[in-house]
Amino acid sequence: MGTRTTTDTTRAPGSGAAGRSRRATRVSGEERESAILATAERLLEERSPQQISVDDLARGAGISRPSFYFYFPSKEAVFLSLIDRLVEQADAGRAAVLEHLAEDPAARWREGLESIFGVFGAHRAVALAGAEIRAVNAEARELWSGVMESWVADTALAIEAERARGAAPDGVPARELAVALVSMNERVLYASFTGEAPALAEDRALDVLLPIWLNAIYGTTAPS
Repeated sequence: MGTRTTTDTTRAPGSGAAGRSRRATRVSGEERESAILATAERLLEERSPQQISVDDLARGAGISRPSFYFYFPSKEAVFLSLIDRLVEQADAGRAAVLEHLAEDPAARWREGLESIFGVFGAHRAVALAGAEIRAVNAEARELWSGVMESWVADTALAIEAERARGAAPDGVPARELAVALVSMNERVLYASFTGEAPALAEDRALDVLLPIWLNAIYGTTAPS
């Protein structure tokens, strides 16, 4: 995955009572940070990002408002951390898929699409909140731009590799094709998750998208 600009959530060293180990302090901090993130995701299933306050996040995590700022500089930083975590999960599966693309192109591309749709579908409240936050937050837009660029770059490299081994014909420049395909995925995913019209049913999205990807890259739905 490409380098992305993310909110700095580095925590200051603990100042616990004498005799408390550094290890104990670190684990406690990780647990509280996780509690804040879990609270944010739970609340996003019920409310919009604008309706969630720092007090809500602190209270849900069992800490005070001042303590919240020890872990995150703002509520927006919490939401961005959730989005970044989803991207990392999706990328973990996708990277392995692209490395073995030549073994079975159709199957591997489907697995790559599933890694993205599966992770974001399982955390759709976070995915939809991310789209909402991007409309008003420059850092969120920069983060998502970096995510999209990394997906485009990886897809373009995979297309070029398939062309180099003779499995895919030359055609539209690989990067331009990758931009179109990745952008299509994003739009289909968002429309399906929100249920806006027109939109593909979620259980049909991959079955529709995969042939489009294969035809665009290989000129067939059954590449060798």
